[in-house]
Amino acid sequence: MGMSITDRDLVIKAVEAGAAVVRAHYGSSLTRFEKSAGDFATTADIEAEKAIIDVLRASRPDDLVVGEESGRTGTGGNGRMWLVDPLCGTLNYAVHNMLVSVNVALRTGTQVGVAASADPFTGEVFWTDGAAAHVRHGGADKRLAPSAASRLVDVNLDPPFPNEHAFRAARLLADQGFIEQFRPRVVSTTLAVAWVAAGRRAAYVTDGHLSDSVHFAAGIALCQAAGCVVTGIDGQPLHLGTGGLVVAADEQTHVALLTLVGQQRAEKD
Repeated sequence: MGMSITDRDLVIKAVEAGAAVVRAHYGSSLTRFEKSAGDFATTADIEAEKAIIDVLRASRPDDLVVGEESGRTGTGGNGRMWLVDPLCGTLNYAVHNMLVSVNVALRTGTQVGVAASADPFTGEVFWTDGAAAHVRHGGADKRLAPSAASRLVDVNLDPPFPNEHAFRAARLLADQGFIEQFRPRVVSTTLAVAWVAAGRRAAYVTDGHLSDSVHFAAGIALCQAAGCVVTGIDGQPLHLGTGGLVVAADEQTHVALLTLVGQQRAEKD
């Protein structure tokens, strides 16, 4: 096959292969593989990752692949690295909540351009070729259009919290200024990042070090391609400042959230 399939078509094919496995295992009694305190993988994570990597390997044997469960495979001398998150929202999935996503992104040099996040249960694939962002559903592609109209802001409350001395996501939820402007949601999967690109969330906020994150790379690329405002929690360009992520549908929403985040820091100083 060689390079006959484009990176864009390959990333869609890969997430669809992972999503099919995730769908097939849903509701079954899943073997859990403990990773660390409170974190585990299931049979579905491991088999979905294998399905994704098999698709990537068949067409791009020389690329580096970094999988959440299997780590790094491949020679990786060509500057191309696939980031694979076979099931984001494992805890949701294990207790029979359908809020999960399958994420695959391609980093070429320092840029993630081609990426996709699949929702196994709606059959939607959110994808970008680096130039624009679309959702594929029932074989048809529709351009993503961010909107802050819902005022819904997804806030990730899961650790780690590397900036907890200056910022706690949980404190946003109790901030009167936040309550007056926004309505919080906690979906606990990076599907919610893709939703900002799709206009289903006004914004997404998380702490953490997200450089080369298998969880966040695809959603961030989707949001950037869709024209969202994307920075760290300190307003610095992504991965340069203190870390974390604020993705907003528009500049106004982004400024409002950065102001709320900054107030926490000011109170600490």
